[in-house]
Amino acid sequence: MDNKVNKQPKYIFVTGGVVSSLGKGIISSSLANLLIARGFRVTIQKFDPYINIDPGTLNPYEHGECYVTVDGHEADLDLGHYERFTNIRTTRANNVTTGRIYQSVIDKERRGDYLGKTVQIVPHITDEIKRNVKQLGNTCEFDFIITEIGGVVGDIESLPFLEAVRQLRWELGRDSLVVHLTYVPFIAAAKELKTKPTQHSVKKLQELGIQPDILVLRTEHEITPDARRKIALFCNVAPDAVVQSIDLPSIYEVPVKMHEQHLDDIVLRLTGCDTSGEPHMAPWMNFLDKMHHADKPVTIGLVGKYVELQDAYKSIDEALFQAATYAGRRLDLRLIHSEKLTDSNAEEMLREMDGVIIAPGFGHRGIEGKFAALRWCREHDIPTFGICLGMQCMVIEFARNVLGLSEANSTEMNPPTPHKVIDLMEEQKSISNMGGTMRLGAYDCRLRPGSKAAEAYGRELVSERHRHRFEFNDDYRTSFEEAGMQCVGENPDTHLVEVVEIPCKRWFVGTQYHPEYSSTVLSPNPLFISFVDAAIKFRDEKIKNINP
Repeated sequence: MDNKVNKQPKYIFVTGGVVSSLGKGIISSSLANLLIARGFRVTIQKFDPYINIDPGTLNPYEHGECYVTVDGHEADLDLGHYERFTNIRTTRANNVTTGRIYQSVIDKERRGDYLGKTVQIVPHITDEIKRNVKQLGNTCEFDFIITEIGGVVGDIESLPFLEAVRQLRWELGRDSLVVHLTYVPFIAAAKELKTKPTQHSVKKLQELGIQPDILVLRTEHEITPDARRKIALFCNVAPDAVVQSIDLPSIYEVPVKMHEQHLDDIVLRLTGCDTSGEPHMAPWMNFLDKMHHADKPVTIGLVGKYVELQDAYKSIDEALFQAATYAGRRLDLRLIHSEKLTDSNAEEMLREMDGVIIAPGFGHRGIEGKFAALRWCREHDIPTFGICLGMQCMVIEFARNVLGLSEANSTEMNPPTPHKVIDLMEEQKSISNMGGTMRLGAYDCRLRPGSKAAEAYGRELVSERHRHRFEFNDDYRTSFEEAGMQCVGENPDTHLVEVVEIPCKRWFVGTQYHPEYSSTVLSPNPLFISFVDAAIKFRDEKIKNINP
């Protein structure tokens, strides 16, 4: 199916009002999903109003998960939603912060690009924002470019972005539109939905010179047709362009609910595109059907130090959910705080698990709990998956308890350790800028034939994304392999170890890279599929032994 727009791409701006965390990223992703299913070429970008250059130096308490694009950009976690919903691959151009905008403008001022003029918010900052908005459109690769504006209308930080949107609306005319997502609260004592916050949010947007074309109303309760007509009347929006986004059991149901309310049809009509036909949703509906009929559970324990944060391991959570769904199982995810896990309580905390994930991260906090979990899982042959720091912990635990190197460690945790089984490469040691030593983005990995990793992927050369500083110390490779931990994946150019596994175990695999970043609804990552399958097989074995 080919439904391409001629020449000028269409720009859709998604703004938010009333409160944050309403799900602009999910609505943007759902709309992109529907347009792609109609045959259009679509991409999404996120503009974040904080002054950090990128989220790379923010800890998860500040901003949730830091997502990594294929070209090595540390990005907002919404880009993960974009990829999971659309199967597109995002890049640096898909996520821009206030910090990057100001850095670019200041660099131009220092070079003399502005010819001695006074540099101001308008036009210099807004022009830079507009240049970034249109950068993807200049490639002629896309029919629709969806731009999500972070924050809430009324935030001082968002004002330059909204001013840029106002200017672009005038410049682009019918080739652009604004979707405004707001919250309609339910007052339990009065048993009423209140539309006034939405009215005020739209009025604030109008004061900035922006008239929304479509309203998406986030709500926990059904909004009556009368209430929608009232909102349309007070907000200067067509009644059929007021759409509700009610709470659903899964975010993956949102595209279907948006299509049922004709969101994609409205967008196409307002931008002058052909509205005939229906989106090809069969693969997506197949996933939802499996999700709805998954009744038997598979219990996975995720061991990490940020488990109390909902979005700290978002990509891992979703990759596990996708894998479990395709296996016809309901994911029972147990979050286990690594600071509370010790050798003495590991059995109590892990014995109910069908599989265990050792989460990525930075720093020494909670690290001993990960070692305790890994030792118990290895000795009891529990399917175990170590990701990034989790893989490094696998190496350290094995060195301590199998190789007998009791003081083995990473130089990240203990620089003077006598056994640096995890260390910086020599060329990294002179770099002082935070992030300067990071290996970021997609790198090739060659897998050993016959390994569990190669069997999972079905091929020997793969490309996955990285976000780490420290590496397996190749000086110890022979010792590890002779003792049973095999280095089954390495970068073909640098020969850095990327994957380790213990072949004699049911499934004990560690990856230096982050396979969760590339897992999407329609293309789940093969390693997660393999891990969950191993966990299901282990669960079935346990049940059979209890009920022979």
